[in-house]
Amino acid sequence: MTSRGVKGTQDILSPDVEVWRFLETTAARHFETYGFREIRTPVMEYTQVFTRSIGETTDIVEKEMYTFLDKGDRSVTLRPEGTASVVRSYVQNALHTRSPVQKLYYMGPMFRYERPQAGRYRQFHQIGAEVFGAADPKVDAEILLMLTELLSSLGLSELDCQVNSIGCPACRPAFREAVRNFFRSRLAELCTECQRRFDTNPLRIMDCKTPKCRELRTGAPAVLDHLDPECRSHFDRFTRYLELLHVPFSLNTNLVRGLDYYTRTTFEVIAAGLGAQNAVVAGGRYDGLVEEFGGPKTPAMGFAMGVERTVALIRERLIKENTPRVFITALGPSAEEMAMELASGLRRRGVSTELAYDGGSLKSQMKRADRSGAEYVLIIGDEEIERGRFPLRNMATKEQAELPRDQIVDHIAALP
Repeated sequence: MTSRGVKGTQDILSPDVEVWRFLETTAARHFETYGFREIRTPVMEYTQVFTRSIGETTDIVEKEMYTFLDKGDRSVTLRPEGTASVVRSYVQNALHTRSPVQKLYYMGPMFRYERPQAGRYRQFHQIGAEVFGAADPKVDAEILLMLTELLSSLGLSELDCQVNSIGCPACRPAFREAVRNFFRSRLAELCTECQRRFDTNPLRIMDCKTPKCRELRTGAPAVLDHLDPECRSHFDRFTRYLELLHVPFSLNTNLVRGLDYYTRTTFEVIAAGLGAQNAVVAGGRYDGLVEEFGGPKTPAMGFAMGVERTVALIRERLIKENTPRVFITALGPSAEEMAMELASGLRRRGVSTELAYDGGSLKSQMKRADRSGAEYVLIIGDEEIERGRFPLRNMATKEQAELPRDQIVDHIAALP
């Protein structure tokens, strides 16, 4: 039988691995400049961690979680998202006693049983961050600033930061009822999923992606018209800070989040080039979730970035950059020994260097050098050793310079 990976999973191979690592290290460095520190939680939690936070009527809990009984007959689930696990850890480890404000970030795999498609897997990865203990909308605005700066540093410029408020438990019931009343006469025309959501989670109808449902919600109630004074003030200050920080944004009154724990601020960052599934980052505020887990009253705000989607946007540019700077060809035992020495010296100077380990003719080695995408090829053979000078060829311009042995490493390391 042919061995195959589980459907909906993927092997991440080079050169994509280098793109993933670049994204992860860039994100970590960026978050840490804003005072965030990394947290690593288990990929498996007791199922109640997710049912009590995400919501039992959400699509994730009803249809998409990998849930099973362990040998102790306890229900456990592979985490479908990161926030609930981080909140569980925050409460269990009493992190509020260490500092009134905690800033945490995480990276890792998540699991959902959904139909695999382009950019969407059953094991997928997220990079996320959470802030605990700060209710001020300055935090909301600062997180969006941090995100737009990160995405810009990754080379992403065609971004649309969409924002909204979904109110709080005090004002949301009136909006939920207004939505239900609006769609009551349109119920038969909604998609099957939204017909089900009408009773269980009507707000989810507002961001259904099917064309018919999008058409039917034209003229639907706007959540901003149902906010209480405190939620309205929070949202107005939030958007004012975005303007102050020069963070471009647009208002999307249909933007609700699919998870029950969100309150007030919600947002998505939309990127060009991803088709229908074009949200690369999404998040919002969840001021009641820590209490739900048995912790103290703690306002909180966070987001998650889809790694696969982000990699799809940046990989082409980065893969071109992740090629060796130098490829060394070697003809004969003496040349191979010299090549090993030079490669070692170049790598110590931070120059990415590859060798033709299995030998072959100069023609075959040059073909391998060309396929590697190396910028330069250093040619070493008996003739070059005898002359004491070694050709360094620029693979783009085909120009060659001949270098003495004792200048090779310094010369290549100094190239712009």
